[in-house]
Amino acid sequence: MSLLDTPKILIIVPAYNEEANIASTLENLTGLKEKISSLEICVVNDGSNDRTKEITREFEVVQIELPQNLGIGGAVQTGYKYAYNNGFEIAVQFDADGQHNAEDLFQLIDPIIKDEADMVIGSRFLKKTSYRGSVMRRIGIYYFYVILRFLTKQRFTDPTSGYRAINARVIELFIKNYPKDYPEPEVLIQLYKKNLRMKEITANMQQRQGGESSISSWRSVYYMGKVTLSILMQKIVKE
Repeated sequence: MSLLDTPKILIIVPAYNEEANIASTLENLTGLKEKISSLEICVVNDGSNDRTKEITREFEVVQIELPQNLGIGGAVQTGYKYAYNNGFEIAVQFDADGQHNAEDLFQLIDPIIKDEADMVIGSRFLKKTSYRGSVMRRIGIYYFYVILRFLTKQRFTDPTSGYRAINARVIELFIKNYPKDYPEPEVLIQLYKKNLRMKEITANMQQRQGGESSISSWRSVYYMGKVTLSILMQKIVKE
């Protein structure tokens, strides 16, 4: 893919208590700026109470400080609002925990640049990769795959993936309406109802490199029930 005349791209990194991972994550991402001159990185510090803020200041990135923890949905939507207000044409969600591979970004944004998709999702399961999640996590992913397959007749092999890119049309949609908690599966119904184009590409991901996930084992059942209800409501409620 030629990177000449690349649209303005914003990478949004939501971070909550990621002092163990944020430096290595930003080191990987800042290397991309040498290849894509129109790229900017925005860290949304979601009310962290560790050294995430201080570590992020060591890098040449935009840093947005939220006064309290809003959750993943509120943090990512803050990044989308920054993208919209500053004229970015592509926004990429990139987790701070070291799981995502920065080099996959080129494949992630390519279908959007070519106007083949409005959202592109980096999938751990579209093709076989080295990723090995916990049994409970893989069951949850398959559970949402089945629900979304039934409701949309489309195939999303990794509906909980937080590695995704969207175009300007979806940015404008998300600044107005974006789920607060665990938004990744729910927004697929939201875009499906608006007849927007969604595509998956294979992404190589690793296990969390340090710290703790916001979805602990005891919250998994709550997570699945809450998101299921939200998905069904999204499907039923008329625009």
